Amino acid sequence: MPRPPIERAVGGVPRVTLFKPAGVPGRDLEQLSLAVDELEAIRLVDLEGLSHEQAAAAMGISRQTVGRVLERGRATVAEALVDGKAILIAGGQYRIEPRQLCCAACGEVWTSDPDATPLTCPSCDSPDVRICWGGVGRCGRPRGEGRGARGGGGCQGRGRRRGHDGS
Repeated sequence: MPRPPIERAVGGVPRVTLFKPAGVPGRDLEQLSLAVDELEAIRLVDLEGLSHEQAAAAMGISRQTVGRVLERGRATVAEALVDGKAILIAGGQYRIEPRQLCCAACGEVWTSDPDATPLTCPSCDSPDVRICWGGVGRCGRPRGEGRGARGGGGCQGRGRRRGHDGS
């Protein structure tokens, strides 16, 4: 009997769970299923620009597992785009965990409620809020690292942690 899969940590379930080609009625489309953990792996690696190792740490799984989950998710998205199919986001082996967020404007760091919206900094009300990956004062990824690094990479906050005196 195979070992049960380890649940993958995700920051939340997406609010929009169905994507389909425009102009085609949903009843006429084949639906492909994209698991929540597959979407999280795609988000972390392809959107946030994290390495497989960083994504694995964020999801609480091995680097090899991230690679497999990412491969399955990318294949599903590619098939839907190329063949004009709908994508239904549901299921998978996951658990929702709050994420540590930080503000790119002022460097404030806090723990989020996965369902909290809108995401603005509690200190300065800036909407430039990112998931903290590398510890206090580092949002996103270090400057210039990762495939998705745009315009200088992640934030270089001041490292203030909410509720702490900074020592």
